[in-house]
Amino acid sequence: MKYIKQFILILVISFMGEILKYLLPLPIPASIYGMVLLFTGLMTGVIKLESVKETGVFLIEIMPVMFIPAGVGLMTSWETLRAIIVPVSVITVITIITVMIATGWVSQVMIRRAKKAEGMKDGE
Repeated sequence: MKYIKQFILILVISFMGEILKYLLPLPIPASIYGMVLLFTGLMTGVIKLESVKETGVFLIEIMPVMFIPAGVGLMTSWETLRAIIVPVSVITVITIITVMIATGWVSQVMIRRAKKAEGMKDGE
């Protein structure tokens, strides 16, 4: 029963994201609104981590299975994709590299700030 309650909570937050997508004229996917709502709820303590943790871990574990329909869709659309495969591949590689660089840079900045803050606490 605990897992059902956790899953329903996640679904309610996702539905709220869908409502925001409908109400706000921004080009942001509803799933992003839902993730921001969940993150905000967790950070403010409105939603306790224990309220979604087990179901969240389960959903992350089965995430690779969710890519199977997308892969099958690409295979069935091969004739359409064949003409644009090189540009799509180049864009994909550039995007992956850009995201890796940005993630590494942001991580380094956050680690340096945490170390600096920790050094300030130790110096007190």
